[in-house]
Amino acid sequence: MLCSIPMVLAGIFKLCLPFPAIHRGISTFCNFMMWCWCLSLAFILKVTNRITWDIQGANDLSKNNWYLLISNHKSWTDIVALCVLLRDRIPMNKYFLKQQLVWVPFIGIACWALDMPFMRRYSRSYLLKHPELRGKDIETTRHSCEKFRGHPTTIVNFVEGSRFTEQKKIKSKSPYKNLLPPKSAGIALALNVLGSQFDRVLNVTIYYPDNQQQPFFDLLSGQMKRIVVRIETLPVDDSIRGDYLNDKAYKRQFQLWLHDIWQNKDRLIDRLKSEYL
Repeated sequence: MLCSIPMVLAGIFKLCLPFPAIHRGISTFCNFMMWCWCLSLAFILKVTNRITWDIQGANDLSKNNWYLLISNHKSWTDIVALCVLLRDRIPMNKYFLKQQLVWVPFIGIACWALDMPFMRRYSRSYLLKHPELRGKDIETTRHSCEKFRGHPTTIVNFVEGSRFTEQKKIKSKSPYKNLLPPKSAGIALALNVLGSQFDRVLNVTIYYPDNQQQPFFDLLSGQMKRIVVRIETLPVDDSIRGDYLNDKAYKRQFQLWLHDIWQNKDRLIDRLKSEYL
């Protein structure tokens, strides 16, 4: 709350003063306040939980680079873990957020001030009744990514689109044991808009060996024991940049690329389960 209040006030100034120079200054200030928030989270975790971190692949990262970070999504704890772990290694994370979160007290306006993309998802049946809204979320992605050209940024996308549960896995007919099917449009468009600026794709896998059932509750109640994070650095080249909306061959190629990553991530989680039995 203490970190978000200055960001909320900055967001009000940003709304009332639509000048690019002022917006840039506000963005710099809000990024600093988010770093303070991440630092406070790290302190709170250290005081309330005795967490053993098992990290691999976090070397050779830089705060001066642009990154596209994709990750599996098990719990709200994922956001806390990424913020604490990466706060001094890469630029401040910008998350793709559900539209409803803009109304959450303290968090919503602060995230808006930080230029985080808010995505409004429509069901297939709703789009059939309102075809004019088709592609609206894609335009939101494009517009949001354009804002990140001016300063190093990490765009984070939990590409499953929702937190993993067994019920959701069954409902989505997921071909993976530990993951939901990935949604490729958002990151494909981010690569299309900022592809020449992204230095790397960071493929992150998060696993909670001792707290699989309710990791966020366990974190809040001081029962989180271990957090395992594996980071794979992938190149950004012409093979993953293209026109996702109009080039069907590229769209299929990109989906296969993401499917291969998700298959490997699924196997990795299986191996981690075996290691931490």
